[in-house]
Amino acid sequence: MPADTVTNFVVALAMANRDNHYEAAFEEYLRIRGVPYVAVDEARRSLLGDGTSLKSLDFIVSAPGKTTWLVDVKGRRFPSGDVQKQYWKNWSTRDDLRSLAQWEELFGAGFRGLFVFAYDVLGNRAPLPAEQLFEHRGSLYGFVAVALSDYAGGAHPISPRWDTWAMPAGAFRRLARPLEELLKLK
Repeated sequence: MPADTVTNFVVALAMANRDNHYEAAFEEYLRIRGVPYVAVDEARRSLLGDGTSLKSLDFIVSAPGKTTWLVDVKGRRFPSGDVQKQYWKNWSTRDDLRSLAQWEELFGAGFRGLFVFAYDVLGNRAPLPAEQLFEHRGSLYGFVAVALSDYAGGAHPISPRWDTWAMPAGAFRRLARPLEELLKLK
């Protein structure tokens, strides 16, 4: 990683946005389980030496083994929608995809992009078995993760206006894994 990129990135390291309950729950999940991580300040976008603006990561998470995960947390409700229940919302933006891929390239070998979908469980159905759900501030969360390479390979545009992308629910369910499995917490 070029020195100016490292300098800009190190300045951006701080605390996660505690106002975002999805990220606060995710950070507490890591802390309680003793998973080493760095929370990244998302208040400002990072700039590369050539002036390219990148969406900041949410967390850098070190799992046992050779992979360090560059994490973008995506908070979603499970289910979403008041009238027509939708259970596996997994949209992201093109900027999310582009920025996470750029972070992978900048950090290099051993670092992989990871979308963590933090589902706030609202009903009696959940994305994970009950024993894998995490209680935080009176809410239950299910953390489901998919590697950037898998997500990008299966995502398609869903809204040109908002430049959002998503995977079909069936493909997402086949590729996404419980976070504890990727972090080797079992």
